[in-house]
Order: sequence, then structure tokens, then C-alpha cells
Amino acid sequence: MLAGFLVGLVLGLAIHLTAPDAAWVDAVTTYVTAPVGEIFLRLLFMLVIPLLVSALIVGVAEMGELRSLRRVGVRTLIYTLVVSGIAVALSIVLVNLLQPGAGVDPVQARAMLADAGQGAKAILAREGDAPTGVAAVLAIVPDNVIAAMAGNDILAVMVFALFFGIGLLLVRTEQSRVLLSAMEGLFEVSMRLIGLVIRLAPIAIACFMFNLAAQFGWELLVRLSAYAGVVLLALLIQMFAVYPLLIAMLARRSPLRFFAAAQEATLMAFATASSNATLPTAIRVAEDRLHLPRRIARFVLTIGATANQNGTAIFEGITVLFLAQFFGVDLTLSQQLMVMLVCILGGVGTAGVPAGSLPVVAMILGMVNVPPEGIGLVLGIDRFLDMCRTALNVTGDLVAATVISAGEEDRSPSAT
Repeated sequence: MLAGFLVGLVLGLAIHLTAPDAAWVDAVTTYVTAPVGEIFLRLLFMLVIPLLVSALIVGVAEMGELRSLRRVGVRTLIYTLVVSGIAVALSIVLVNLLQPGAGVDPVQARAMLADAGQGAKAILAREGDAPTGVAAVLAIVPDNVIAAMAGNDILAVMVFALFFGIGLLLVRTEQSRVLLSAMEGLFEVSMRLIGLVIRLAPIAIACFMFNLAAQFGWELLVRLSAYAGVVLLALLIQMFAVYPLLIAMLARRSPLRFFAAAQEATLMAFATASSNATLPTAIRVAEDRLHLPRRIARFVLTIGATANQNGTAIFEGITVLFLAQFFGVDLTLSQQLMVMLVCILGGVGTAGVPAGSLPVVAMILGMVNVPPEGIGLVLGIDRFLDMCRTALNVTGDLVAATVISAGEEDRSPSAT
């Protein structure tokens, strides 16, 4: 990905400096680079709905797999939503304060919007005007889930998946277990296909960066550095301010001892950029280093690998708002709150694999009328940011397990 980023950036900057208005540049962008990038986007959009639906259904249904852990599952879900909300709120505040994407020439921004791929626009097209007020609240609950999927109404689809998962949790029959197994199979297949599509990302990144750098020049580098800085700042605040407070106040443990015990899992997450790949290490750390009850640790960490992803929620929120600022798309407070809600739920439905949040980011961009092609801006440095946010995700899972375990110990004083 870094190689594709650099190739596209260097070539684009060279064209920007030497022949920005040449006719052959338009031909290359129209018939070569733009179609290649559009194919990459179409593949992502093709898989995002089955990925999110299956991930949410399986994640919710598994919370009640063992009768004795149903209470733990509810507390884990509430904790996940609250802490993810804190993470996304933090990211939105930082983006609005620091404005990493503001200041781009409006003429260039409008030109970029006008040149956005028509295929991606067609995929993300939403019939009619976006609802507001009470209509927006009602629209969250779909009256036709197939229509919601066809219209890429991601929030409505997530609500359906949440209710469907609750239904599987409540219905305990052989047929429902077969249906849950089918959802698990759909999730595994979707994750595998997403992994194959991501392998095409270096080529798509080169095409995206060529188109963007040829238009924006060195301004692109400045904005990209500002964006990465805001993401890292938000991750650091969540890691070393929010998490220590949760450990000290809710779990009544020493934050320093916690981070010392959790460092092996954190480093493994940073190296692999995959919550799923780090799960065995996280379970071992929770049981052997943090001395958490095995049944609670395994339950919370398994669910957390896909549901409790604070770093992913932060990344998605900052990325969407940064690109909205970059392309001059003004988002109202209600739109930003909608982005916040989708990012919270999107963290639950994001695959715990490298670059697993990219389909969700692309879909949210379409929801707020930001060109999905803009995702090419961040893909080049996404591997490094992915490593950082995965380290936060896994550490957050261990924080959640520690807090939930402390709550269960309060309920059972005799527990060892």
C-alpha cells in the first residue's frame, strides 16, 4: 500500500508541476486510473452489506450463547456502546477544533466533486432528500429491509441486524442454531472476500493518489499530515486518559500495573493489525497476567474482537469528517451526530482484520455526500494507522474484560 501511495503521489505531483492541463492527463484519468479505482470501490460496496449484517447478527446472538453469561453479555453491550460513544465524541470534537481538512481551495474542491466517479455516485445514490427531524428518527427503523439494503441505508440495515440477532438470542431451537451457523458462514466468507479485495488496494491507491495529487499538488501532503496527527492524538487520549480512568474508577485497579500486564497483547495487536489474530494472546494475558475469571475473560474478549473497537470508531469518525472538510462538504450537527451513531454501530460490525474498517468508511462517505474516491487519501498511511488503532482496540477489550470482571466480583463476594 505504501508503494502504491508513493508511486501515485510522485507521478501526480510531477504532472501537477509540469503539465497539469495536458489533454493526455484527462485521458489517463478518465479511461485508466478512474475506472480502476471505481472497480475497487464497487468490490467494497458489493461486500459491505453482507459483512455488516452477518457480523452484527452473530455478535449479538453469541452474547446469549451461555445462559449463565446473559447478564455479562448485556453489561458488555452497554459498556461497549457507552465507551465507543466517548471515543467517537472525542474524535468529532478534535476534528471540529483542529480542522485538519479545512482551507483547501474551494474551486479545486468543487472540481474534484464534479469529477467524482459516476459509478460510485450511482452506487451510493439515495432516492429523495435525506429525512430530518422526526422523519429521520423513524427512518432508522426500516419498513422494508431489502429496500434499505438496496438504498445503502446503512443505519437502518444495522438496526435490522441488531433486532435479528436479539431474535436468535431469544429463540433456542435446532432451526435457529442452523440459521446462526449460516450467518457465521456468511460472515467468514465476507471477511475472506474483503481480504482478497484489500489485496487490490495498492493498485487502487496509486490510481487515487495520481488523480488527487495531479489536482491538489503539495497541499495534499500538508492536509494528510494534519489528518494523521489528529487520528494519533485521539488514539493517545483514549489510551492514556480515558482507559486509565475506567481502570481506576470502575475496576479499582492500578492503571500502571494494568498496562504493564497488557503490553504483550498490545504489541501483538500493533504488529498484526488484526484483533482476531491477537485474540489468543489477549485471552492468555487476561487469564495469566491480569488474573481475570476465565469464563468472563473469554466471553468479553471474544465479543470484543468484533464489537468493542474504540480505535476503529475513532478512525472512522475522524476520516469521514476530515474528508468532508477537505471536499468542502458542510455537515450539520444532526449529520455529525448521525455519523457518530453509525461509527459506534460500525465498530460493532467491523471485521477484526487489517483494513477491516475501510468498507464502513466508504459507505459512510456516501451517506453524507462526500466522494468515496477521497478514501484514497488515507489508504496510503492506513496500514500504520491500522496498527495503532488495533493496539487501542485490543487494549480496550482487556479494559472491558477487567471492568466487567470487577462488576461480577461485586455481585459474588465469594468468587476467587
